[in-house]
Amino acid sequence: MPDDTTHTTFSSFLTEAVTEADVAHVAAHGLWAPDGTVDPDAARIGQTLAAAMEPGGRTDLLTDELAELVGQVRGIALPLVTAIEADDGIALSAFTLRQLAPGPHPLVVLPAGWSPFGWAPFMYAYLTLALKGYHVIAYTPRGLGLKGLPSTSEGFIDVAGPNDWADGSAVVDYAVERFGPTAIGFLGESYGSGISQLVAAHDERVAAVVALSTWGDLATALYDNGVRHIAAVNALLALTGGTVEEKFDARNRAILAEFLNGPDMDRVVAWGKLRAPRSYLAQTNDHGTPTFFSHTWHESLFPANQVVETFEGLTVPKRLNMWIGDHAVPEGRGLIAPPARPGDVNLPIQEAYAWLDHHLKGERNGVEDWPAVSNQVMFTYRTVPLRDPETGRPTAEREIVDPALREGRASWSEVTTGTERLVLTGGGAGGADGGLVAAEGAGVGETGWERSFIAGVDTAATAMDRIMETGRKEWAGNPKTYDTRKIDRTHALVWTSEPLTAGGAGRAGGAGGAAARRIRGIPVLRLTVRSSTHSVSLFAHLFDVAEDETARIITHEPLNVDDLGPGEAREVEWRLQAAAYDLAEGHRLMLVIDSKDPLYGDVSVVWTQTVVVAPARLELPLG
Repeated sequence: MPDDTTHTTFSSFLTEAVTEADVAHVAAHGLWAPDGTVDPDAARIGQTLAAAMEPGGRTDLLTDELAELVGQVRGIALPLVTAIEADDGIALSAFTLRQLAPGPHPLVVLPAGWSPFGWAPFMYAYLTLALKGYHVIAYTPRGLGLKGLPSTSEGFIDVAGPNDWADGSAVVDYAVERFGPTAIGFLGESYGSGISQLVAAHDERVAAVVALSTWGDLATALYDNGVRHIAAVNALLALTGGTVEEKFDARNRAILAEFLNGPDMDRVVAWGKLRAPRSYLAQTNDHGTPTFFSHTWHESLFPANQVVETFEGLTVPKRLNMWIGDHAVPEGRGLIAPPARPGDVNLPIQEAYAWLDHHLKGERNGVEDWPAVSNQVMFTYRTVPLRDPETGRPTAEREIVDPALREGRASWSEVTTGTERLVLTGGGAGGADGGLVAAEGAGVGETGWERSFIAGVDTAATAMDRIMETGRKEWAGNPKTYDTRKIDRTHALVWTSEPLTAGGAGRAGGAGGAAARRIRGIPVLRLTVRSSTHSVSLFAHLFDVAEDETARIITHEPLNVDDLGPGEAREVEWRLQAAAYDLAEGHRLMLVIDSKDPLYGDVSVVWTQTVVVAPARLELPLG
């Protein structure tokens, strides 16, 4: 990484070769380092590809496969690192590939993700799109990037605000004038995906959108059920390429301060709604812009429900792919580097490109027959122990040998075909866990009980260990394992079902055996709560518990309850995040409610008492 010196080329500071081991590492681990920052190898591969595309650029710093790719693209397209001027004079760093063959050709515009390296990490994607016959423009949204990099843009970050919409249209103006494309599509990852949707909503020249690891409603993505998603915002602030003072203007700094400090969130919510593609569905639907979403069940930055709700509001040609994992994990590696093994494909990216080929080129490639929704079912892949490359001995890690099941549905409304209503019962003697009992078979324990826990102390029931990293392991076949015996019942309440049997709900699972429950959709939790203080945090986690008391998380969602009066018992209801999950026969369903989670801001008061009062129910969506 360069120092503060301003570099006009990547060749001026890159001297380290990209090795086969570097490519294999990124192919296996993707965009993120374990600490949630951009993996240095991922950044370096993109920058070295950019350097190789510069006039006189070196390919000897690349692997043979990447050097061959550069040679192929040089033969068909003219590369250029340039600055595109925004309406207010801000210079947006951009990389363009102009097809040399007589056209006309379609164009793909790629606003960069939220990264200190701007457009550079996804160079592999730009070269791949050029080989497919597209003009390409990748640009860094205003304000993002490390000082001194050629891929850094001027100005302050507007967080997908009106300046970013106007910038996207300025890029389209630039393309129309210089390339004369037949059709224009936008493809974005993360930050670039939200900008892509917003530009398309405000500029009818955009003919198709691919939004990867995206948001539909930025307000609810960052603040929902009275809960601030603190860890997500802190993770994003660490990826801008500078300090808050350097990267944001006074107005956006004030919004960030209000979010981080709370409790008044009205201005933050209005700010987020302005930046929500969901707020402009009428325009998108009026334009008829075909829109492709690719997202994950255990998304830590932009939770799944707000994407599903936005998708449901679209009346245009549309596709929603839901995958195992977390933010940018399934598709990120496919934007950065080729697969580690010949013949492998990155399916999330392959389908994203197919969407563009169909809607921008008019190819009849099967997209016209796709169902609107495709859900990958957690964790139905089959895995075997990963072997140490030096010793050949099995390790604690596992690798996928048979992929997880995917289910197509004509609409999201068809994902859930029924609901099982489970009653939460009182605990047994000595503080034993409560039960989860089918509503029609309840009775004893359904009413007349109350259970309490001491708030303000976290437990082993957490959504994940680390943003992005836990989801990366899920995607690779290693979902987090919880020991349910370590959940401290002093600081949590637990309800567990009896071992489940398939009955009419079973079917063959991808990892063998039958499914006792096919959870498909959005669970809903209803209960009554009171507290010894004025506020309560209720963090609900739903687990799949095996016979040995270990568990995997299915879904979760927090709720903050404020302004409780003395002795007030308040009824509350909230939706957990959407899931597609098969519970095996003999496994049990476990609901844990505690008062803290590292992902979120809470209103718990340490060592106060939270009481849950009957009746309480969990609505489990089945499909």
